[in-house]
Amino acid sequence: MIDSKRLENAFKEIILALGDDPLREGLIDTPKRATSMFMEMLEGMNYTNDEIALMFDKTFEDYNQNSDSLVIVKDIDVFSFCEHHLALMYDMKVDICYRPNGKVIGLSKLARIADMVAKRLQLQERIGEDILYIVKKITNSNDIMVRITGCHSCMSARGIKKKSYTVTKTKIGNISESDLL
Repeated sequence: MIDSKRLENAFKEIILALGDDPLREGLIDTPKRATSMFMEMLEGMNYTNDEIALMFDKTFEDYNQNSDSLVIVKDIDVFSFCEHHLALMYDMKVDICYRPNGKVIGLSKLARIADMVAKRLQLQERIGEDILYIVKKITNSNDIMVRITGCHSCMSARGIKKKSYTVTKTKIGNISESDLL
C-alpha cells in the first residue's frame, strides 16, 4: 500500500533538495497535492495481478462457440511511469485481442484492467505481460495478444530528447498481428 504520509514528507524533501522553500506561499500545499495526485496516478501499486483479476472478473457465457471468433478492444488510452527514471510513459494505446473459451469478459473490464495495470511503476513490456496474465485468468482463453504503443519521456524529455513510439507485443496461443488490424 502507498504510504501517503511518507510520500508527502518525501515531496517536502524534494522541494528542499531542489533548493526551494516548502513553506513559501506557492509551495505550502504542494506536498499534499502531489501526494494526492501520485496516489491516484499510481493506484495500481496497491493491488496484485490476482487482486485486479478478482476486481474485474465479470464474464458472460459465450453463446457463439465458433472457434474463429475473436474479441478485440483497441486504442485503450493509458499512461504509466517508467520504473527506471520515474518518467511518464504517455500517448499509450493498448490493444487486447482474445479468443473466447466458453465465456467473454465485459468490454469495459478490459479497459479497466489495462488502466489499473499501467498505474504502477512499470516497464512497457511488463504492462503487456500483466494484462495478458489477468485476461487469461478471467477468460481461460489460450489465445491472447496485447499490443502496446507508447512514448517515453525518459527518451523525449531527457537524454536523446527525441519523441518516438515504442511498440511491445505479448501473446500466447494462435493470435497474430493481422488479427489486430
